[in-house]
Amino acid sequence: MQPVYALLHGWPETPACWRGVIREVADEARMVALDLLEIGANTDGSKAALAEAVHAVVEDLGLHDVTLVGHDCGGMVAYAYLRRYELRRAVIMNTVIPGVAPWEEVRRNPYIWHFGLHAVPRLPELLVRGREREYFDYFYDVLSPAPEAVPEEARAQYAAAYASDAALKTGFDWYRAFPADAAANAEPADVTTPLLYVRGEREGGDIAAYAAGLRASGVRDVTTAVIPGAGHFAPDQCPREVWDAIRP
Repeated sequence: MQPVYALLHGWPETPACWRGVIREVADEARMVALDLLEIGANTDGSKAALAEAVHAVVEDLGLHDVTLVGHDCGGMVAYAYLRRYELRRAVIMNTVIPGVAPWEEVRRNPYIWHFGLHAVPRLPELLVRGREREYFDYFYDVLSPAPEAVPEEARAQYAAAYASDAALKTGFDWYRAFPADAAANAEPADVTTPLLYVRGEREGGDIAAYAAGLRASGVRDVTTAVIPGAGHFAPDQCPREVWDAIRP
């Protein structure tokens, strides 16, 4: 039986961010890329609610022996999931977890200004509506080692996916839920699911500090991997290297 990988995208992307990884996998595994904009549309944006929605899909599809892989906000959902549900193994990529060190340090970083803006009710929608492509391009450019790392076709597809009022609000609600996420993650946990934490080589941040925070939060088995040459959007930028990291 093929191993199963359930893939969760981040903001401002869609399940299409995994297309390069899926091509690399070929027939080695079954890959199921979930659309958080769709399955999370009727939630409050909290990662616990999104994890519940993901769990319902996993159950409905009858997936077993699942490796849950989450990138960016999808990684926050993966963390919420492994705290609540039985899971064989998990991968969290390119993100910090609300309430888990170094969360406060990251939140204070002026270069992470968008966490605050996106949390303001209604304002980011007013500013970004109709300008999704220009706004998203800023993040693809500054968080990538080179602009072409997130290709034109992908950028156009992501902007189109967030172009509706509902989708734009859903994405910003993920940020508005950070205080609730942090409070939920402060509850004691004892997680035995093996967790691989991944960052891009060009992303910055001390990966050891992220691993230490996850262990302190109650995750017993944490290993790490660095994706050579990758920035923040590692699945888009370095699909072969991402697959080489998560496959073992």
